[in-house]
Amino acid sequence: MKKKVVLAYSGGLDTSVMIPWLKHHYDCDVIAMCANLGQEDELDGLVEKARKTGAANVYIEDLREEFVTDYIYPTLRAGAIYEKKYLLGTSFGRPLIAKRQVEIAHAEGATMVAHGATGKGNDQVRFELTFMALDPTLTIIAPWKDPAWDLHSREACLEYAHQHNIPVTQSIKRLYSEDRNMWHLSHEGGVLEDPRNEAPDDVFTLSRTLESALDTPEYVTVDYEAGRPVRVNGQALSPVAIITTLNRIGAAHGIGQVDMVENRLVGIKSRGVYETPGGTILYETHRMLEQLVLDRDTALLKQKLGIEYAQMVYDGRWFCPARQALDAFVDATQSVVTGSVRVKLYKGNIVPAGMQAPASLYSTDLASFSDTELYNQKDATGFIRIFGLPMKVHGMVNRS
Repeated sequence: MKKKVVLAYSGGLDTSVMIPWLKHHYDCDVIAMCANLGQEDELDGLVEKARKTGAANVYIEDLREEFVTDYIYPTLRAGAIYEKKYLLGTSFGRPLIAKRQVEIAHAEGATMVAHGATGKGNDQVRFELTFMALDPTLTIIAPWKDPAWDLHSREACLEYAHQHNIPVTQSIKRLYSEDRNMWHLSHEGGVLEDPRNEAPDDVFTLSRTLESALDTPEYVTVDYEAGRPVRVNGQALSPVAIITTLNRIGAAHGIGQVDMVENRLVGIKSRGVYETPGGTILYETHRMLEQLVLDRDTALLKQKLGIEYAQMVYDGRWFCPARQALDAFVDATQSVVTGSVRVKLYKGNIVPAGMQAPASLYSTDLASFSDTELYNQKDATGFIRIFGLPMKVHGMVNRS
């Protein structure tokens, strides 16, 4: 009986050529597994395509609901942003795909799992750490790092595909490496590899450019319960519908476009262009609501831990104990993050337009310039003297 390998299959150039390559070099049956994370039309015809390419079995797994509730929402509630800009759309998608690969390997009796990530990127780590955490007995195949793999460029992969009659949609004219799910669309490679180049307008395929964005502002209201979005413009929606609705609204206004040079885990700087319209609206409205309900010390600690959380997610450590422990802290902070936030969208901008929360710590009396029973301005004199005493002593020593 032939050995089996479960391949994370997208139907793109790399994983398409890997099906016949794996069959030839490992003498195995290839089970193609594609995770539906909201790629939409990218999934059309994948079953037929994979079988024609040589797959023994094909799984198209609808993981959208799990993706939102178990991966997107925990990261959103943690306020995790990598290097101040990246909302981790690819980072938290890979562990979910790898998790499902392991489950299918168990069901199919496969002893191997494979992925199409290169040896220069982050995804290889995200896939392989998940495999190791969930089933360390599985053999991991990474063709791009295999000594037998001699397709070391996208042009070479295209040539291999043509030689083996493998249908691919990518052409040399558009050599962007792209990853799409319901949270975002990322673009790398091609002209973007040179940071001196402005991102061409044709890069932006999910959202409008700022020049073509709507000329009329639009107001959007997002309601939260315990840090999770539950309504958009007063309408209760499922987690998947919330993301897709905000994507549609935000895309029309050019919201969530990020062009950054980031530090990959493997030590390489890379330039990426990201489109995350709905996610950007959620991050901003969630942050605004937290301003109302979290005290200063909790907000500061959460901000610091959010950086750590983002680092773990970016590095592929989704299933590590430390991240799971941080979830407990986040859950405690989010118990009061319930309320409504209204924003105005216009030409890439998200402008605050009002917010309210039952557990709001904002007091109009305290915030005003007038004296109240809760605050006597004279008390500040003694407070500043005590608070500033170390600096005063330091100044006295330096002066003497």
